[in-house]
Parts: sequence; C-alpha cells; structure tokens
Amino acid sequence: MTLPPIRDWWPELSEDGRRAVLDSDTPHLEEAVREEIRVITGAVVGMVESLSDDDLDYARAHAETD
Repeated sequence: MTLPPIRDWWPELSEDGRRAVLDSDTPHLEEAVREEIRVITGAVVGMVESLSDDDLDYARAHAETD
C-alpha cells in the first residue's frame, strides 16, 4: 500500500477532505481522507501512509486554486 501522488487525487478531493489534510496536526491521513483517495484513484491507502513535506506544500499551494 502506497500513497498515490498527490497530483492524482488532490483536485478531486472534497472540501472536507482538503480541510482535514490542511488542518491536521499530523502528516498521517484520516480514515475518511484515505477512503476518498481510494475512491478517486482505486489505490488502497494504509493507515501508516503519510504526506511528505512536498505533498503538504503542494496541498497548501493548490488549496485556493483548485
């Protein structure tokens, strides 16, 4: 189980999902966000998967534009 590239799922992630990612105190993804990513990409995202600093930078940069 690996986290698909953020560019593959961020544009389709719900507002609630985006907020959960951006407001989280941890780089680990909440269950609801992991499920959304599974629906969007077909990839199973494990509980131990986390966002890298680059992923978080991408999310912050695209939070307003997507």
